[in-house]
Amino acid sequence: MLKLIPLFILTICLSISFVGCKKDKLLTDPNAKLSFSQDSVLFDTVFTTIGSTTRQIRVRNQNKQKINISSVRLQNGNVSMFTLNVDGTPGKLVNDVEILAEDSIYIFIQVNVNPTSSSSPLIIQDKILFEVNGNEQSIELEAWGQDAYYHFPDKAIQYKTGFLPYSTISSGTNVTVNWPNDKPHVVYGWLVVDSTQKLTIDAGVKVYFHQNAGLWVYRYGTLQVNGIKGNEVVFQGDRREADYANIPGQWDRIWINEGHTDNYINYAIIKNSYIGVQAEVLLSLAQPNRLKLTNTVIKNCSRWGIYGVAFNLWGSNNVVVNCKEYCAALTLGGKYTFLHTTFANYFNQEGGRGTQPCVHIDNFDGTNTYQMDSAYFGNCIIDGSIGNELETNLKPVAPSTKYVFNSCLLKTPAFTGTMSVNNKFNLNADFKSPDNYDFKLNGASAARNIGDPSLLVTFPYIFVQTDILGAVRSSSIDAGAYQY
Repeated sequence: MLKLIPLFILTICLSISFVGCKKDKLLTDPNAKLSFSQDSVLFDTVFTTIGSTTRQIRVRNQNKQKINISSVRLQNGNVSMFTLNVDGTPGKLVNDVEILAEDSIYIFIQVNVNPTSSSSPLIIQDKILFEVNGNEQSIELEAWGQDAYYHFPDKAIQYKTGFLPYSTISSGTNVTVNWPNDKPHVVYGWLVVDSTQKLTIDAGVKVYFHQNAGLWVYRYGTLQVNGIKGNEVVFQGDRREADYANIPGQWDRIWINEGHTDNYINYAIIKNSYIGVQAEVLLSLAQPNRLKLTNTVIKNCSRWGIYGVAFNLWGSNNVVVNCKEYCAALTLGGKYTFLHTTFANYFNQEGGRGTQPCVHIDNFDGTNTYQMDSAYFGNCIIDGSIGNELETNLKPVAPSTKYVFNSCLLKTPAFTGTMSVNNKFNLNADFKSPDNYDFKLNGASAARNIGDPSLLVTFPYIFVQTDILGAVRSSSIDAGAYQY
């Protein structure tokens, strides 16, 4: 026997059925509109031929019925430098895209810039056009592109776990290659300055390294970086988006081997690498193994800022800051002179800094002792966010060995003897904004007026007479790279 269905249950069922049918029905109203997560998409500067990171937009159907987008297309069609992926379908034109009632889809956009002869940035513009029920809506696209010199690997060195891709700055020997500042340089793999080759880099050159890429100055090769104040040579990763501005470890390092007396880096900014500068002996301690590093900022490395191995490194007016581990690791002996250099570690990226102090110096590997001709720090700052920022493992091997800190501000337990001359310990360096890479001094800094003015006579170089910003040092000398 059939049972009567209560009226209220029947009403609910019919309502659900009606709503379901309505949502399944295609909306054909010519006034129907889509809504977008943004009305324009901007790509920061990208390089020609490389493309860009992917941007995305969300397209919403806020109507109570499903909607059909007749076409999603780029206004410039097949000649557009942009490419689309519409809800999983790639192309510059995608037809008949359905969005269910009160649902949404994603569109992913990339841009590829064709090379041109122009050295100026290019503005690339287009639109995404949406046609719905005879009406058109649009989203603006804009990218800044720039032509560049590209260095792609054409050789490889085999090692235990794989191959190291590289190219050389020239196929010739006994050659000097100059990089002017008309266009940036983009490096893939390792770019090698081979034996007997010289690379000179003009002021204002921007060098962008792809992931795992680096610059390798091999034995007897020469690197000369000729930046000037306000027009520094910049070494950084090739990701130009704002999200990557301070991401460490985007490229490998500048690696300098032994054998030349005239390697120097002046007025450079080296940032967001794995290691900033590695100056290392490969084969012969008898070579000069020399590097002069002046007026240079090294920052935000995912491992170390400066890595010296039995090298002769002379530095002044440098700022080596905010690295995951050591800002400077000077190992296995050598000869090191640092004047008016700010070493400070307030690394605050995800996960924070390691337990290593800011500066490490040794001439001992646990088994063998190596000759340390000298380790001299004059009018320097060694500071950071942990209790002890200076670590030494030094074993004298000759009476002439010198380890001297003179008129420095040091965050470390105080020490005495011939190593320490007029230093200040564990006082507030009072930097402007360490988290934002601003290591200029505030008025209350303990580094003010503690410098030894005799160094201006002992080392009569312009790199000592003025600070990294060109301010003249006079009778009141501040420690570090910046004069207050």
